[in-house]
Amino acid sequence: MQSLMATSRSDGNQAALRIGTRGSPLALAQADETRARLIAAHPQLAGAIEIRVIKTTGDKVQDRPLSEIGGKGLFTKEIEDALLAGEIDVAVHSMKDVPTWLPDGLVIDCLLPREDPRDVLIATAGNSIATLPRGAVVGSASLRRAAQVKALRPDLSIVPLRGNVETRIAKVQRGDATATLLALAGLKRLHKQNVATAILSTDEILPAVAQGAIGLETRAGDDRVNALLAPLNDRNTQMRVAAERACLAVLEGSCRTPIAAFAELEGDVVRLRALIATPDGTQVHRQEGRAPASDARKLGEQIGHKLKELAGPDFLA
Repeated sequence: MQSLMATSRSDGNQAALRIGTRGSPLALAQADETRARLIAAHPQLAGAIEIRVIKTTGDKVQDRPLSEIGGKGLFTKEIEDALLAGEIDVAVHSMKDVPTWLPDGLVIDCLLPREDPRDVLIATAGNSIATLPRGAVVGSASLRRAAQVKALRPDLSIVPLRGNVETRIAKVQRGDATATLLALAGLKRLHKQNVATAILSTDEILPAVAQGAIGLETRAGDDRVNALLAPLNDRNTQMRVAAERACLAVLEGSCRTPIAAFAELEGDVVRLRALIATPDGTQVHRQEGRAPASDARKLGEQIGHKLKELAGPDFLA
């Protein structure tokens, strides 16, 4: 297991609750939001919550696409190991980075209110995907983004672009690529949304599963911690994410297949749109459906099965 970094961030000397997180500025912002919400719900925790930074494999390996080194679980495994070992009490994750299935003994029963799930374009030329210069280079390590961009603009060139939010913005600004796509949620949490050239509608670029949602992972039998987190759970976010992740589970999704899913609540009805694509964007299969919000998970499974049927047995191979 990776050891914890030496510099933990604590409100006091005696930690009643230990929060584990990655060390990027965005991850720390999410951990700080979690701590603030915990203290608002339980004032007695003020001064007794410690944030521990855990370096993950996904953070250390920056020179290759995630699909080549094992997928998005590389951003969670070391943190989950620390949780299972009792070194931390809560793991804070961007839900879009969480693998489809959790390790035995761990649960995510608390989701914070979802931030805006849309993607944004950051470009040094052009103010939309349609107006990027012909043959422009778009930097992205996301197969989902790359496939949808190529479907819209086959002439564009996609190159790998990894790193935290600030790193990717800097790479575009210094000319490594003409443009990149980032999650608006992350920019807003870092107060950097003003760098966006354009906010992309979900009709143009469908978001990643659970994009914009923060999940709090705990040990299944830890009644004390789970009770502390219960008031923080946002039911609307939970239903939407349940639909999206159920669709992903049916598709057995990984970082090797471009998959997108986005659920919205319309009163007591959940609407789910999802797609699967080939990495080059030449084939894109879409499905959409609605169901009572109480059947969000079932709707996700139904949409996933429809996509599998539409694409055929070899598509996800």
